[in-house]
Amino acid sequence: MRRPRAQRLSVVDEMFLRTHLGYGTPVVMQGLWRGGDVDASELQRVHDALARGPLSHTVVRPRVPGARPRRQHGTAPWPIEWATQPIARESVVVWADEVAQRPVDPTTGAGWRMAAAPLRGGGTVVSLVCSHVVADARGLAAAIAAAMVGESMPVPPDPDHPARDDLADAARMLSVVGAHTLRAVAGLVRHPSRRAELRSAPVRLSDSSDHHGGTHAPEALIVDVDAARWDAEAARTGGTPNSLLVAVAAAIAGTDDTALQVSVPVSRRTDADSVSNAIDMTEVTVHPSDSPATVRALLRRTYLQPPMSSPAGFPAELLQLVPDRIAYRLAPDPGERDVLCSNIGPIPVALSSLGGANAEAIATRAVHPGIDSRQLAASANRLSVYLCRLGETYTLSLVSKDPGLRDRTAAALAAHGLTAHHWDDPA
Repeated sequence: MRRPRAQRLSVVDEMFLRTHLGYGTPVVMQGLWRGGDVDASELQRVHDALARGPLSHTVVRPRVPGARPRRQHGTAPWPIEWATQPIARESVVVWADEVAQRPVDPTTGAGWRMAAAPLRGGGTVVSLVCSHVVADARGLAAAIAAAMVGESMPVPPDPDHPARDDLADAARMLSVVGAHTLRAVAGLVRHPSRRAELRSAPVRLSDSSDHHGGTHAPEALIVDVDAARWDAEAARTGGTPNSLLVAVAAAIAGTDDTALQVSVPVSRRTDADSVSNAIDMTEVTVHPSDSPATVRALLRRTYLQPPMSSPAGFPAELLQLVPDRIAYRLAPDPGERDVLCSNIGPIPVALSSLGGANAEAIATRAVHPGIDSRQLAASANRLSVYLCRLGETYTLSLVSKDPGLRDRTAAALAAHGLTAHHWDDPA
C-alpha cells in the first residue's frame, strides 16, 4: 500500500507565507455573505464543517533542508465572533474592515476565522477571513459551499513518517531545480540583460511586527451592479465581462491617460478538492481610456505570455530552496502593480442560502491587515478590484490608497451606463 505523501506548499503558497514573516505586504482573503436572518446554530454547523475540512491546518517547516513546508491538518479553529449589538447597514463595510484585522496565522494556529453580525431592521452579515497561504478565493468559496450543504471537503492524510517524507521531497526539489538553475546561471554569463534583470530586482523589506507609522486603512468600497446590464455593455463594446472589469478598473485608477500596469490573476485550478492557491499572475499595460474591446485584445496577448516568476530565467521552484530574504529579492510581491484586477467568477449556488436565510449578495476581496502608512506609501498598488457573481448580481469590492474612490467608481461605471448600489447605503 502506498504511503500518504505530505501536502506541500506551492511556490505561490510560499510567497504568501513570506508576508507573515515581514517580507512584503500581509494579505488575507475575506468572503462576505449578506442576507436574511441567520440562525446561530445553523452558522455553527457550517463553522464545524469548515473546521473538519482542508482550511484547518498548520504550516510545518521541514526537518530536512531543501524540502518544502507541509500542511498538517486538524488545527483547532477560532470560535465564531458574533457582534454584541446589531449594526447599521451603512456600517457593514466598516465592520468588515474591522473583523478583517483579526489575526490569522497558519504557522502558529488557525489560518481562518468567522465573524457575524445581525443588521438593524433585520438580516445578517457573515465574514470568513482566511490567510492567503491557506486558500485562494475560489478555493475558499468551494470550501464554504461544501460546508453549507453539510459536507467537508476531503483532507489528505498526513505522512506516517514526516522526516522520511521531508527527505524524499528535498530530493525531488533538487532534481527539479538543479538542471534549470544551471541553465539560468549559464544565461547570466552569456547575457548581460539577464544580469541586469537580477540586479534590478527591487527590495522592499518590511517588518510586520514594528509599525512605526501607525495603522492606516485604505479606502474600501463594495457595490452591486446588475449582471444583465454589465454583460450587455461588455457585448455592446466588443469586450467580455472580464475586459470590461479591467477597463473600468483602469478608469477608476487613472487620473489622466497615463498607462497603468495591471496585474491579472489567472486560475490554474484542476483539482476540485483542493483549496490551496492555484493561480498565476499576468501583467497587461492599459490606458484609462482604453475600451473593453481594446483591453480584450491586450488580455488575449497577455495570456499567451509566461506568467510572472523569478527573474533572469531561474525556475520558480528555486524560490523554495533559498532563504526567505533572497527569495523575496528574486520575486518581491509578484503581482503588485498599479492595479490588481481579479475576476473570481460565479459563486457556487450552495452559497445562495444559509439555512432558511437567502443571500442578497456575496463579496470576495483581499485585505491587508495591519498595514501602516509607511508600507502603504511604499506599495506600488493604487487600486485593487475584485468581481464575483451571485445570480443576477455582480459584486465589486474595491480597495484604494487614493482618495475619492466612491466618486471615481460612480463616474467609471456611469461612462458605461451602469449604476452602483452601495453596500453601505441605508436600506
